[in-house]
Amino acid sequence: MSQFSFETAPRLICEQGGANRLGEIASGLGISRVFLVTDAGLIKAGLIEGAVDSLKAAGLRVTVFSDVLADPPEVSVQAAVDAARAAGVDGVIGFGGGSSLDTAKLVALLVKTPQELPAIYGIGLAKGPRLPLIQVPTTAGTGSEVTPISILTTPSHEKKGVVSPLLYPDVALLDSCLTLGLPPAVTAMTGVDAMVHAIEAFTTRLKKNPLSDALALKALQLLFANLQAAVSDGKDAQVREDMLLGSLFAGMAFANAPVGAVHALAYPLGGHYHLPHGLSNSLVLVPVLEFNLPKAEALYAELGRAILPEQAGANDAVAARAFVDAIRDCVATMPYAQTLREAGVKEDDLPMLATDAMNVQRLLVNNPRDVAYDDALAIYRAAF
Repeated sequence: MSQFSFETAPRLICEQGGANRLGEIASGLGISRVFLVTDAGLIKAGLIEGAVDSLKAAGLRVTVFSDVLADPPEVSVQAAVDAARAAGVDGVIGFGGGSSLDTAKLVALLVKTPQELPAIYGIGLAKGPRLPLIQVPTTAGTGSEVTPISILTTPSHEKKGVVSPLLYPDVALLDSCLTLGLPPAVTAMTGVDAMVHAIEAFTTRLKKNPLSDALALKALQLLFANLQAAVSDGKDAQVREDMLLGSLFAGMAFANAPVGAVHALAYPLGGHYHLPHGLSNSLVLVPVLEFNLPKAEALYAELGRAILPEQAGANDAVAARAFVDAIRDCVATMPYAQTLREAGVKEDDLPMLATDAMNVQRLLVNNPRDVAYDDALAIYRAAF
């Protein structure tokens, strides 16, 4: 058996209404002055009220930071760190989508152990310790609540990541009630994002392992089976919980078996055009699957048999082709732009995007097939 290591958050809680117990959970970590990182939309929707009431009822002093920006730029994260430091907090809660969770990770780290962001981009460069950290996702997509990664946008519009075990939270709390109000388009984008995590974790080249495989397969089964229902009927609590679990399992998988070319080609789209991360992934997903198919046929066949019962007895070539077609058909029904052109990307920018994608070697090395500049450009053209 091949050797591998596997890490995840030490405590996972899945409980409908669990956000209303945050005061008890935070107190159990010794937190008395909490910094809650969220976004203005969640405050407007009233989603944080139960959590804040719970924290205050437990005697905690609460500072709410709601200026999180999508694809958080360095300046936004630094503003959150400064606000947390000024408030004298001793614990952090991330409450929201991936941008809020990624910001919360770095706040917990940098308030306790100050360091410059450019100095810690990369793998294992951050230094600890950090403040106690609780993560509460409100979308079923990024899996950021159980990943040791925080992705930021640099002043030069590059997406860069801080990758360190220090970014795993003490507690990840899944409360599917928080996802019931997600609009169809957001549900679709984040759901496809989670499917990409599962697919790329299962097919990663360097750190694929039996535990990440099991999680990725289960994640894809849950997500593929429930995504259409979640988009069409967002109030179905069981469907929402299955989506949240699928996202969690996919996050646990790709935190240990890293993603590849889909993410590498999606990052420049987010950096330059500020497209939502899930949409960026979706726009290049099928062209990347087609590109990888010659090298990943056996693995795509396993995924096909996992989500398509009729493929149980099919040979690899048939099952793999069915898998790619099923993902294509699924993405085609999602209520958002289907091509780079529809998303506002300029054709003249495709070479620039391909150049930027080639700089994301920390992800491209995981892809089952080598990606050169000409390949990246061809994939963008296929997505256009």
